Amino acid sequence: MFTGIVEHIGTVAEYKEFDTSESGGNGVSVTISDAAQILNDCHIGDSIACNGICLTVTEFDADSFKVGLSPETVNRTEVSSWNTGTKVNLERAVSGDVRFGGHYVQGHVDTTAKIVSKEKDANSLIFGFALRDRSYARFIVEKGYVAIDGVSLTITKIDSDDTFYISMIAHTQEHVAIPLKKIGDEVNIEVDVTGKMIDRQIQSHLEAQISNENSQLGKMVSRIVEAKIKELSR
Repeated sequence: MFTGIVEHIGTVAEYKEFDTSESGGNGVSVTISDAAQILNDCHIGDSIACNGICLTVTEFDADSFKVGLSPETVNRTEVSSWNTGTKVNLERAVSGDVRFGGHYVQGHVDTTAKIVSKEKDANSLIFGFALRDRSYARFIVEKGYVAIDGVSLTITKIDSDDTFYISMIAHTQEHVAIPLKKIGDEVNIEVDVTGKMIDRQIQSHLEAQISNENSQLGKMVSRIVEAKIKELSR
């Protein structure tokens, strides 16, 4: 679990597609350097959010750490766009004494979005984003939370085409990597897990009600159908 408050910006030192080393696991691995600030209490197996992706440390030294990537992670996130020198947001998993200044972030990226606009507003930056998978638009709520590249941000506006916007203050701009991205670049999106849980619970409840003809909803649907049949038969 994470808070969406970025601790440090690291640098991709190596992106390897077929890492045959023991720590690489014969799959895709990424080594991230310039990370000494968050490695003082690191252990093998720890979780670190890299641009909002919860990844497991398989190897580390004083300045860098390696993580492995599953095909699911590569397909669902923007990680395949990383190159040597790419800057990434880093956050360690929460400990018992961490304050939740952001919101509950799982590090389980749902989809990506493209930056479609980037404009200055006094000392803030206003970003506009278009989701790759529009099915997640129902979880994008004005004044609600969204994790963008692992950064906890508040949605300020949503257009009729589901383009949504956030306003990034000067302090945040100085401590995250998103301002380094350009229009057309992709970002990782994790919608608020609370919205997903509520959506699933409502769906399951409605399905159970509809499948039971003796439920309140089942009886209501039956009455409506009967009334329509009578109306059409007149």
